Amino acid sequence: MEQPIRILIVEDNVIIADDMQSMLEEIGYEIVDNVIVYEQAVEVLKNKEVDLVLIDIILASDKTGIDLGKHIRENYNIPFIFVTSNSDRATVENAKTVKPNGYLVKPFEQQDLYTSIEIALSNFTSVKNNGASESQEEEDDRLMSNKVLKDSIFVKKQHLYYRIQFGDIQFIKADNVYLEVNTIDKKFLVRSPLKDYLEKLPQQKFYRAHKSYIVNVDHIDAINSKDILINNTLIPISKEFKEFIISAMNS
Repeated sequence: MEQPIRILIVEDNVIIADDMQSMLEEIGYEIVDNVIVYEQAVEVLKNKEVDLVLIDIILASDKTGIDLGKHIRENYNIPFIFVTSNSDRATVENAKTVKPNGYLVKPFEQQDLYTSIEIALSNFTSVKNNGASESQEEEDDRLMSNKVLKDSIFVKKQHLYYRIQFGDIQFIKADNVYLEVNTIDKKFLVRSPLKDYLEKLPQQKFYRAHKSYIVNVDHIDAINSKDILINNTLIPISKEFKEFIISAMNS
């Protein structure tokens, strides 16, 4: 099942917050919650799954958006973007101390919001995987597609990155420089070496069945000496994988 990126909005101007929510939902993101103060945001982060937070620097509470950014940095491994009408040097310098993944100045258009979110997610993945931000714009798709959460992975379809549960992936086929990720009813293209992608998947479920295929063993419908069948697709298997499957069946 596809799950859109989940976003928390922290904005004390209700009109702006509602407008942001409408723009984000129209693009295809899921809004986890829309809150106005620091304390509410902390509670949402504690109790709900959030992929990214949009934060106004000035909030309707004693603690500011910068305080919230610091809280996120210290307690969660997720990106956040400051969305504010303040662009003076002092505010920017203060904001930089908590290392936001983006800084968006109001007023802005829907495309500005979309671009800021996608780049923030992409750069965050780069830092997480490599310890430093990638600078090449052409790497954005690869980085975002490689973003892994504890039970799922992001893959791109058209202009959105969807969260795919590991259990919904049936098999992955290498096709030149791309991988074809197959779920029950959809296919996604990912730019990545097959070996690298296998390392991001749960080892107890996913195995390299052939030099060009990774399979989810939970989805194997049938097997013979040369192939396995997954969702009416015949997939060639190596001798080593056949021996592994037979051993697993007999254990």
